[in-house]
Amino acid sequence: MKKDKQIQIFKGISKNIFILGLVSLFTDLSSQMVFPLIPLFLTTVLSAGAHVVGIVEGAAETTASLLKVLSGYWSDKINKRKRFLLFGYSLSSITKPLFAFANAWSFVLFIRVIERIGKGLRSAPRDALLAESCDESVRGKAYGFQRAMDGIGSVLGAILAFILLPTFGYRNIFLFAFIPSIIAVFAILFIQEKNAPIKIEAKEAQIKLSFKELPPNLRLFIIVSSIFALGHFGYAFLLLRAQNIGLADNMAILLYVLFYIVYTICIIPFGILSDKIGRKPILITGYLVYAITSIGLIFTSNNFTILLFFVTYGIFYAMIDGVQRAFVVDLAPKHLKATSLGIFHTAIGLVALPGGFIAGSLWEKISPESTFVYGFALSIISMGLFIFVKDKKKQASANLDY
Repeated sequence: MKKDKQIQIFKGISKNIFILGLVSLFTDLSSQMVFPLIPLFLTTVLSAGAHVVGIVEGAAETTASLLKVLSGYWSDKINKRKRFLLFGYSLSSITKPLFAFANAWSFVLFIRVIERIGKGLRSAPRDALLAESCDESVRGKAYGFQRAMDGIGSVLGAILAFILLPTFGYRNIFLFAFIPSIIAVFAILFIQEKNAPIKIEAKEAQIKLSFKELPPNLRLFIIVSSIFALGHFGYAFLLLRAQNIGLADNMAILLYVLFYIVYTICIIPFGILSDKIGRKPILITGYLVYAITSIGLIFTSNNFTILLFFVTYGIFYAMIDGVQRAFVVDLAPKHLKATSLGIFHTAIGLVALPGGFIAGSLWEKISPESTFVYGFALSIISMGLFIFVKDKKKQASANLDY
């Protein structure tokens, strides 16, 4: 019986998807030895303020996302994916050790942006390759598997950071992070890319990089997601909140590990559930869980409550991370999968910088609680707007009735 359940879990997971999962595992093992430490490194070692944390994280994600739309468009244009993965992951790998030489927050910002350029180049082509490597009926599961492998790497990386930080310090951990990231680059060489031309109608033959080229329903979903992302304060502010109520740096990292364990356990089941009942119910519920988490963080004042809301944040992130990518592919034209994913990621990233700056400024100028009030407000607005987004099943039914 147990073996049958294992077979069901891996049914539809092709060789390419498995390798992409391994690439994500080793990359995030490396990344999460570094990125959870960056907010703490900035505030503890470099004496930067919370607004700097917001600027660094926001600028990094904005830079990555600006390139996601270009790489997605270019990938669709030449019908190639693998080369974008190889270059993008390589660039991220060689920059991570450079954090060890930072003596000013501006240098951290510079390296963080360069590293995210690699992410920007690879993300949309990778997500498109993943969609092309599985059947549509298991698309949610496939994205869930890839994100779960990503989560496993994150858990392992954060655990290593937690164990090594007291002994080796921030800078030596940054140097050590190069090893797993370069393993991920070599794994990409084993991916088999399908180079067969995509059959499309003559009127669709010219691929254009334009938001207007996307179907109206997909455009609406991207707008709603962007409004939500503007208020998504991210894990950096959860770590600062843990530090704010008195937890030591290494204990804050342990809570981060807990968040990723919850995320990793939940993301495949939510992906499978979205294949069965649709993406929209999962995403709206995810927004609701985020709203509840935001309210909880306003009032948290002890170790137990901060632990509880790291768990709920993990559940929220598992509900939206893979499912929203699958939803974009569901709503996108067949010849514009990578372009649509790129536009989606870019839209999310463009609001990351102002969102991070607003969250950091509210934290410093008013109070930490005001940051979470802001997140709660935008999540409620996003939930209301999401009602007008049609999922694929209902849209197809409406077209059939017509």
